[in-house]
Amino acid sequence: MPRLKPDSSLVGRRLDEVLAKSLTWPREKAKEAIKKGLVSLNGKVLAKPSTSYKEGDLIDYEEPEAKVSALIPEEIPLRIVYEDEDLMVIDKPQGLLVHPGNGHPSGTLANALLYREQSLYGEATRPGIVHRIDKDTSGLLAVAKTKVAYDGLKKQLEDHSMHRIYYAIVLGSIAEDEAKIDAPLARDPSHPLKYKVVGKDGKEAITYFKVLERFEDYSFLELRLLTGRTHQIRAHLEYIGHPVEGDPLYGKGNRKLYQNGQLLHAGKLVFKHPRDGREMEFEAPLPDYFKEVLDSLRPVRRS
Repeated sequence: MPRLKPDSSLVGRRLDEVLAKSLTWPREKAKEAIKKGLVSLNGKVLAKPSTSYKEGDLIDYEEPEAKVSALIPEEIPLRIVYEDEDLMVIDKPQGLLVHPGNGHPSGTLANALLYREQSLYGEATRPGIVHRIDKDTSGLLAVAKTKVAYDGLKKQLEDHSMHRIYYAIVLGSIAEDEAKIDAPLARDPSHPLKYKVVGKDGKEAITYFKVLERFEDYSFLELRLLTGRTHQIRAHLEYIGHPVEGDPLYGKGNRKLYQNGQLLHAGKLVFKHPRDGREMEFEAPLPDYFKEVLDSLRPVRRS
């Protein structure tokens, strides 16, 4: 068995996370390896991905066999902003799931990608998927076609050198021009689909925002993710009392202008090309439904 030498910064982390970060594996692959008895800690085979890694622990591992994909290729139209031999950048529409899950085995971005490109690198049910945005969030995603792209983009996500800029209409006129939300997140024990701020016991989550326009009862924001936790922007904005307009899961009283999902758009994506290091910058315009709501607010804009 190969022996893993994790970075000292991973001391105290879950073993599946240590494997994933050290080997640039998807998290689910790391969990699978542990549950199948392919990982030993100090000579003992483990079955719990949640076991904490301690300084000096010896980790030996084997790579699980690749699963044969049960994902069905589907001809779903995609807006491809950029493509080369290593990667694609997709402008995902609102309403399209990124990959199968939660009772949705088909009709996802992953199904569409597999139809277009059979050899995408990544998990069997998430071919090429490096990062995700929620079903009802629109905007830019980078997709890996090769291992070089997958590993390189993952690394940039982990070291925060990939920049993701979002735009949102939120409830309430925010007084600050810009601010940082530094509030750890974890699953909400009272709601299986939600995440909430839980203090020091959660995972680090940092969001920066800037007010672009103020209105009587709403604000138009630009947001930048430093970390990329599930539902991070939506949970953080609910936490500060300014939930995203249209969000069916987070906030109250924030579905008066729009009822078909959160008005949240991943409008800018910046990263270095994993193969040659050149800087890549992409922008996606606000969707028409988003612009219509924004324009409806402008006659009552405040200075």
